[in-house]
Amino acid sequence: MTETPTLSHVDDQGQARMVDVSHKTSTARTAVAAGRVVVGAEALRLIRENEIRKGDVLTVSNVAGVLGAKQTSRLLPLCHDVVLQNVEIEFELDDEAGAVDVRAITKTEGPTGVEMEALTAVTVAALTVYDMCKSVTKDIEITGVRLLAKTGGRSGDYRRPTGPRNN
Repeated sequence: MTETPTLSHVDDQGQARMVDVSHKTSTARTAVAAGRVVVGAEALRLIRENEIRKGDVLTVSNVAGVLGAKQTSRLLPLCHDVVLQNVEIEFELDDEAGAVDVRAITKTEGPTGVEMEALTAVTVAALTVYDMCKSVTKDIEITGVRLLAKTGGRSGDYRRPTGPRNN
């Protein structure tokens, strides 16, 4: 007879709950997430030339992404507070696609991982690009937010398979 898997965030009465991580060993943990903001050729040109009226899009979006990562447990009800030791946000401008590629790397030493912090950092940075460019065009799309890799923890390391949709 196979055992029915249990849901980690549901108690015996079927209610949502935060998982108790007090018994877990602290380990080094990292996560890498990515996403894309398709802004179009004109907005991308203005970003590159730092001519968006609201200011330096990539600098402001970088700060927003870091702040987003730090606020993850306030936004997602079942996430633990994580002491982040590092958050890095990287941007790459893709002229052919008229897009800004966003990548976040998060690091901690603790009993729980930082995947949600990396995903939140990418999402908040992408939303900030949108906000700063919306006066140029409303035809902006945020797409492809995904986890690329993680290290540490009981479930071990993960690396998203490579390919055109996965990088």
